[in-house]
This record gives sequence, C-alpha cells and structure tokens, in this order.
Amino acid sequence: MRLILLGAPGAGKGTVAKQLTAIDGSVQISTGDILRAAVKAGTELGRRAEAAMKAGELVSDDLIMGIMEARLREPDCQSGFLLDGFPRTLPQAEALKELLARLGVQLDAAVNLNVPREVILDRLTTRRTCVDCGAIYNIKSKPPKVEGICDQCGGKVVQRDDETEEAISKRLDVYQEKTAPLVDFYRAEGLLLDIQATSSEVAVQAIRAHLGI
Repeated sequence: MRLILLGAPGAGKGTVAKQLTAIDGSVQISTGDILRAAVKAGTELGRRAEAAMKAGELVSDDLIMGIMEARLREPDCQSGFLLDGFPRTLPQAEALKELLARLGVQLDAAVNLNVPREVILDRLTTRRTCVDCGAIYNIKSKPPKVEGICDQCGGKVVQRDDETEEAISKRLDVYQEKTAPLVDFYRAEGLLLDIQATSSEVAVQAIRAHLGI
C-alpha cells in the first residue's frame, strides 16, 4: 500500500501506521525519522539539514524533498510506504505530487484521521514518556506499574513540555491553520479517505476495507 496519513497531533497516525505496516511489509516514513537517518548517515543532504537544525532554523522544503526522494528510492519502499505526518503544508503536497509522478508512483489514498479536539486533548495531556528509552504510557489507560518509573528500563516517566493542555491547544491551532487545508487538496485529487478514527483498530479496519486487503 502507498498511503499518506493525515491527522492532528494525537490522532493516532503513528499507531495506525505500525499496524498497517505489519500487514504487507510497507515501511513507515516520517520526516523526523528520515532527517535523523540522513544526519546519522552523514550524507550531503543530512549535513545541510543538521546545519539548519543546529542554527535553530526550519529545514527548507527543498531539502526535505531531496531527503524524501532519496528515501523513496530505497529498495524497501518497493513493497509500499506510509507517509506519517507528511506533507504538512500545501507547497509540500504539490512538491510531493511532482516527486511521485517523477518516480512513477501512484498513491492509493490520503487518509484523514478525524478525532474530536477534546479526545486529542485528553489523550495527550494524560500521556507520559520515559526520558531514557522513550516508552509511552497513559495515566488513565496504561500507567507504569510504579508511578513515575518506566516498566521497561527503570527510567523516569514524565509529562513532556509539549503535552500540557496549553501547548497542545497551540499545536492544534497551528495544525488547523497550516495542515488541515491538505484535506481539501487531496479531496480535489480524488485520493481522500476520511475516517472517524475513534480508535486505531477502527481506522485500520476502514483502511483495509477501502483498499480491499
């Protein structure tokens, strides 16, 4: 499958992507992951991205698209890919359309995971993260066995600074302004699959039904 996963922070894109990749061997791709991989590999694009990030600047669309093209040309993407949280803006969507046409790749769908704002706020404000190994917990549905201590590595489990109610509200406002217009873009392209994603299981079932897998 070749999918774009759209949705606000906390909509469950990462969780849905992991469940889908287990079905047919598609690979999950996020801009954060490919930027880190390019930096680690020391490629020319990676060095330029690292310089921008160290300077506290945003990585330019041209640079991101160069790294994305290199990633999509890698052999494991032949089995399919899921773009997790990319593109984020209309210019990126236009650039991705041109890139995929150049590569001769056809998207199956752009999946929009619709989750009510109050549900996202509840999900993220109750989420906790291990500072050492990155394990994710939820104080309501999946708390650590010992409060504040990671089950897996014994590290400290904390609430991230960007997961307070104020920070999340700001992130959702930015998403609504910058990224939500992509829904209309992909609707006009005839690729939009709009899902009321009350849970990752519901979302995965809807996507499988749409793709016939």
